[in-house]
Amino acid sequence: MQVDAVLFDLFNTLVMLEGDEAFYMPSLKKLHDSLVKSNINISFENFTRTYFEVRDKLYQETGRSLEDPHFNFRITQTLERFGYRLGISHPIVVGANEAFTEEFMKYMHPDNDALYVLKRLHKKYKLGIVSNLSIPECVPKLLPKFGLNRFFETVVISGAINRRKPSPEIFKKALKALGVQANKAVFVGDTVGVDIKGAKTVGLKAILIERPPPQEGSISLVYKPSEEDMKIVPDRVIKSLRELPSLIEDC
Repeated sequence: MQVDAVLFDLFNTLVMLEGDEAFYMPSLKKLHDSLVKSNINISFENFTRTYFEVRDKLYQETGRSLEDPHFNFRITQTLERFGYRLGISHPIVVGANEAFTEEFMKYMHPDNDALYVLKRLHKKYKLGIVSNLSIPECVPKLLPKFGLNRFFETVVISGAINRRKPSPEIFKKALKALGVQANKAVFVGDTVGVDIKGAKTVGLKAILIERPPPQEGSISLVYKPSEEDMKIVPDRVIKSLRELPSLIEDC
């Protein structure tokens, strides 16, 4: 197989989230602080409880539709339950998003092998990112922070196009931007039911990078695919990004 392009998932593939989901509550606290400064009178306890109710309801809906409404929509829907009716572009909502994002970015670092691998691959292949994230404006800040932006010809973020993996549309958009057919491209991701399922549906070769599982008994604050989706088999499995260049050459 001739490989012309390599597409990557972003989080826990190229960029690692420290402590898995340690970012979530501190980031929500910063978001809430921003709302309080804007005279939104809701306790943190009540806000977080309602936020997760809203978010989980959205996850149920988007699990079926594979849409991905912008993060600001979660904020407005949460505030609406307390009688505050603000649009997703309202300065208070935008400011709350920015506060969350600023804290969120403190809990990230590039994979130890990311720069080495991207430098090697960049010489031979077109590179792109296909990521699920409801805060698309975070990524243009994040990639330059770690010196990753120079490697990618296209970056497609779910919250920017309202389509999330494993939807075929998000992969097709990246392939079109690169001018590459699916059978000439490889996708690398860490989640079977999202990354591998979506990539294989489109006809991409799908490589799973295995990351350590969450600690037993930990409570997940982010979306997890169904058990049925987890039965999908990747084309190849790697333990570290450093294995990737030689593996792609053998595809």
